[in-house]
Amino acid sequence: MDEILRRIKKFIPKNLFDALAPIYHFGLAFLGALIYRFPSKHIAIIAVTGTKGKSSTSEMLNAVFEADEYKTALLNTIRFKIGGNSKPNTRKMTVPGRFFVQKFIRQAVDQKCDLVILELSSEAAKQFRHKFIDLDALIFTNLSPEHIESHGSFEKYKQAKLSIAKALSKSSKPRTVLVVNEEDKESPAFLKFKVTETYSFSIKNAGLYTMDDDGVSFTFRNLTIKSPLRGLFNLYNMLGAATCASAFGVPAEKIKKGLENLSIIKGRVEFVKLENKKQDFDVVVDYAHTSGSLSELYKTFEGKKKICVLGNTGGGRDKWKRPEMAKVADEYCDEVILTNEDPYDEDPKKIIEDMLPGFVKRKVTIIMNRREAIHEAIKRAKKGDAVLITGKGTDPYIMGADGEKQPWSDEKVAREELEKILTL
Repeated sequence: MDEILRRIKKFIPKNLFDALAPIYHFGLAFLGALIYRFPSKHIAIIAVTGTKGKSSTSEMLNAVFEADEYKTALLNTIRFKIGGNSKPNTRKMTVPGRFFVQKFIRQAVDQKCDLVILELSSEAAKQFRHKFIDLDALIFTNLSPEHIESHGSFEKYKQAKLSIAKALSKSSKPRTVLVVNEEDKESPAFLKFKVTETYSFSIKNAGLYTMDDDGVSFTFRNLTIKSPLRGLFNLYNMLGAATCASAFGVPAEKIKKGLENLSIIKGRVEFVKLENKKQDFDVVVDYAHTSGSLSELYKTFEGKKKICVLGNTGGGRDKWKRPEMAKVADEYCDEVILTNEDPYDEDPKKIIEDMLPGFVKRKVTIIMNRREAIHEAIKRAKKGDAVLITGKGTDPYIMGADGEKQPWSDEKVAREELEKILTL
């Protein structure tokens, strides 16, 4: 279906396509809900939205509810899970369309899940994929410039996010819960929507928190929680998940258990380490693909020499952020290797050229072959260093022109190249 639509789009004037697209997507959303008998009316639905931290927060929320013996369904950028059955999300989109979400929720209902956790993106909202889903709760993580070229402006991007909060306020559910990061400057816009219960979270809720190479330690509901996950950004994500779970009656002891047992989130500060090999440096794969997420990741490894592998996305996706991300790498990284990421229909070398003005202090290395770039970064690493590979996370493909898909896994490739180097 997507291939057919892509070909049809080439022959339709852009103005006409843009005018018809909302009608088309709204119709699909309604038809999907109708075919699967409006399943969200029969199960609790918790959504997570924001620019950063959506997938991580949804995984944390899932872990906490599972610790309290809920049977959960989870749909996010990383995976699709219903009960004990989980499979990777290989769709290259957070929220697949063409009836996928409604079918997913119906399956969760039929398999007697207690609740569904959905990661909802601005693109999903723009295409009405959140329509006809009766939400019980929404977690708002943060908002910063992203997908500007797709939406047309930051204000339109923001409105797409706010439409999800609006959907919560119009939900038919008797109880609607909004959980908001009160430190984000856009939080007042979300708080304007009328819901039955509103909760906020901030770093103040973490008590005397600490962060080190072993993870994050903080206080929630008078209990000390020690998570193996790294970074201040993950602390915020945990606070959002914990606040929402607490609003649903999950005891503090179960919140602690769930967060402490969650040792890895695929593609999010994911450490690649070989067993039975002498590896005295870090290799990390992370989805970071904005200047904000890059800086937060790099700051997490403060004090280490950072060898950074990064690129940027083509296809008309936020060209403005290419030099901005380069500036962040220029500030925090000790060595930088620029490489191919997802060029789509753009010249991969042109994407890299767009990044170069952002580098002032660092002399960068350009290796267009992503595997070779990862190999070179790992080869350069010495004891105590950190190799940080960003931009793709769990993305299953490198996207080329005309819909070409090259199967890919940063984690797998990093592991393979690490094996080669450590066995030399």
